[in-house]
Amino acid sequence: MPPLVPLHLLPSPASLSSSSLRLGVSALSSSHRRFLAPTAPGTASASRGLAAMSWLGKLGLGGGGSPRASDAAAAALAQGPDEDRPAAPGNEFAQFGAGCFWGVELVFQRVPGVTRTEVGYSQGAVHDPAYEDVCTGATGHNEVVRVQYDPAACKYDDLLDTFWTKHDPTTPNRQGNDVGSQYRSGIYYYTPEQEKTARESLERQQKVLNRKIVTEILPAKKFYRAEEYHQQYLEKGGRFGFKQSADKGCNDPIRCYG
Repeated sequence: MPPLVPLHLLPSPASLSSSSLRLGVSALSSSHRRFLAPTAPGTASASRGLAAMSWLGKLGLGGGGSPRASDAAAAALAQGPDEDRPAAPGNEFAQFGAGCFWGVELVFQRVPGVTRTEVGYSQGAVHDPAYEDVCTGATGHNEVVRVQYDPAACKYDDLLDTFWTKHDPTTPNRQGNDVGSQYRSGIYYYTPEQEKTARESLERQQKVLNRKIVTEILPAKKFYRAEEYHQQYLEKGGRFGFKQSADKGCNDPIRCYG
């Protein structure tokens, strides 16, 4: 079976032109925006304006944005710990940022012992952000995958090994053609044991790389589940219906497209 392709080598929605999508060819260009939720014709400009106004309002800087979380208490909530609990008894959480969360989620969906995955936003200073807010880069959030796993079937070290091999941990705020703080490399731990294991894993990984690892290792903060259309995006086929397997142990190359 063909090997998995590292995510940083894969085209993302930011790098696909409309012509290349029609032709099924991944011509790379960082000037193209990532795919956002579908909007009616003629509303793109207004949507961009509303997105900017929204995060300004949430930060308490005016702009007529949403009244949600425009005060210090709400910002503190965003910086608080992730207090959710795994749905399955005996399961544990892990959380990773490694670029566009569509491809990262599919990577972890395929890991034996992983029982659930969710994509979302974390590590920011704004409460209850929307995708458009995060895309501005101004909220401080990272695109993350929260992994629920059974430690009897999958060790935390196994998840870390997958994390290191499926992205480039040496590029600050960037994975391939996806550029921005929301694409930074990060490991977000839930327990002191996870922190210790993550730091030891980073030290081992640094010894085999010739560039400095920039991965941040921080406590898992409040997790904001992303909009439903982002969940299991590539497994469901993405915008164009090209479904990709999430079967355990699948080695098919992952194609990240809008």
